[in-house]
Amino acid sequence: MSGIGLGALACALLSCPAARAESLPEALVKAYQTNPQLNAERARQRATDENVPQALAGYRPQVSAGLSVGLQAVRDLLPGNVIQTATLKPWQIGVTVTQTLFNGFKTANSVRVAELQVQSGREALRNVGQGVLLDAVTAYTNVLANQTLVEAQRSNVAFLKETRAITQRRLNAGDVTPTDTAQAEARLNRGLADLNAAEVNFAISQATYAQVVGNAPSQLRPARPLTGCCRAAVRIRSRLRCASIPP
Repeated sequence: MSGIGLGALACALLSCPAARAESLPEALVKAYQTNPQLNAERARQRATDENVPQALAGYRPQVSAGLSVGLQAVRDLLPGNVIQTATLKPWQIGVTVTQTLFNGFKTANSVRVAELQVQSGREALRNVGQGVLLDAVTAYTNVLANQTLVEAQRSNVAFLKETRAITQRRLNAGDVTPTDTAQAEARLNRGLADLNAAEVNFAISQATYAQVVGNAPSQLRPARPLTGCCRAAVRIRSRLRCASIPP
């Protein structure tokens, strides 16, 4: 992957230390290894690479060989009414070698086109790889953000339930009016609705993470801004290199 793309991703986020938690560089390595979109682009590039040796074959000689074997019965009438018969087994073998000396620069142009297609395909592959890594970072941070939001909404619902209970007790004691109780009930219902929406967004972010990275998120390390962008880029690049997958 290009240094600029990895540097931008590294400068965006870096995971904090946590025991047995999946970090951002690990998620990037998994996405780089298993993402179906990136693997499909790699397969397309390998097919494009084969155009170069096919075009270079125009410079090489072509050899063709042929072999024929037969069975022939011969019957001759000799002087004196003598008949002579024989069975012949004729065979023939031939080898033809052709070499193109000049074809109007057709082969040279074909090779040049194939090489340019390879270069173009490599840039397209690099662009897809950077997009996949960016999608992985986005999915990673969305999971963390939505998980935090769900926890906050759950705490809010617990607080609103306690508030409703206190308001109900005060209503029984005559300190508040039924309007206050209805307002506490309405706030609780609003909190439950917000919690449900947060859980839906959290489930969507988890599905997106599994689609991009290749596995469902377990325990993710909270991300924080970077101060050493270059060191982080080197770390991520070394992890991707250890993935043993050609760019």
